[in-house]
Amino acid sequence: MPVCGREFERYGGNTTCILILRELANRIAIMDAGTGIRNLGKELVEKGISQNIINILFSHFHWDHIQGFPFFAPNYNPDQRIGILAMGRKGKIKNLKEIFSMQMQKEYFPIQLDMMGAQFEFYTYGDKETIYGAHVKSIAQYHMYKGGSYGFRIDDENVSLVVCTDLEHLNGIDKNIVSFAKDADLLIHDGQYTANEYKKFKGWGHSTWEQAVEVAIKANVKKLIVTHHDPDHNDDFLDGIEKECQKLFPNSLFAKEGMEVLV
Repeated sequence: MPVCGREFERYGGNTTCILILRELANRIAIMDAGTGIRNLGKELVEKGISQNIINILFSHFHWDHIQGFPFFAPNYNPDQRIGILAMGRKGKIKNLKEIFSMQMQKEYFPIQLDMMGAQFEFYTYGDKETIYGAHVKSIAQYHMYKGGSYGFRIDDENVSLVVCTDLEHLNGIDKNIVSFAKDADLLIHDGQYTANEYKKFKGWGHSTWEQAVEVAIKANVKKLIVTHHDPDHNDDFLDGIEKECQKLFPNSLFAKEGMEVLV
């Protein structure tokens, strides 16, 4: 859930949303639509950034990854196409549109999906897809159950980005995740808990920052960003464990709102 207050100003309190800018292709894509997508939408409008279709790729559909969707400004532009993408789920999701229309039915939100204005398109893919020249792969992750969320790898412009959030390494590090992230230029990995906290929250579907480091080392990635902070972890606490993380993996950071990373 999002959090607010002075003790959360440095890392920010919004839930997951990642913007990807492919400079050579001059295209943007978005991963997940947590509350962070509200400010992103405003920024896109203010900067006049436009393209024929804005694709949003979803790791899964828990509240914290879709709750910003109704507040994304481009959704209200009748000239804008919005692609809703679910990879790894071809044949597994019967009605992708219904997932989003349900959260916006009149009992919950004043504007229904079909009244927003934009032209919404819904796509379910398998594990591999080439989307506007970018090679995208997905991997089923353990998040309450196998396939409860999906990680993504994008290889494009001679660099590789891997995003693995909302996953749990139940009995030691998942070797499939290590292989999936092998030699990536940037790994963004869930690190909600400390090792001590995980003893209490095992089975909740999240990783420790120490596990994120272990994946990064075993996969030989160049840079690590730890994300999906626990809402009880304030700025001072995160500063402290970020320093501990950097002792183990020097080229690492904890995700901060508005952070820009060149890969």
